[in-house]
Amino acid sequence: KKSEVSEIIAKADMKPKSMHRAKIWSDDVENLYRFQQAGYRDEVEYKQVKQVDEVECWPETGFVKKLQRRDNTFYYYNRQRECKDKDVHKVKVYVY
Repeated sequence: KKSEVSEIIAKADMKPKSMHRAKIWSDDVENLYRFQQAGYRDEVEYKQVKQVDEVECWPETGFVKKLQRRDNTFYYYNRQRECKDKDVHKVKVYVY
């Protein structure tokens, strides 16, 4: 999966073709929730804006551990799930 994201980033200014809302929680939805809380669409936009190759993740769960917002403050996330069931429908899933 990581190489897929890297390939997308290689095509510099990728814009999503479409967007839908998450219906059920999954690991991917969890990570999207974390990126969107920090003010980004997803990992692709985060890597474009922050010019980083890797996002720091928890080794046990694979969830995002730390993100830098656009104003350079940091968000730190727990190992466990943070996106509650009532928030799942707020998560936007972008298709490239």
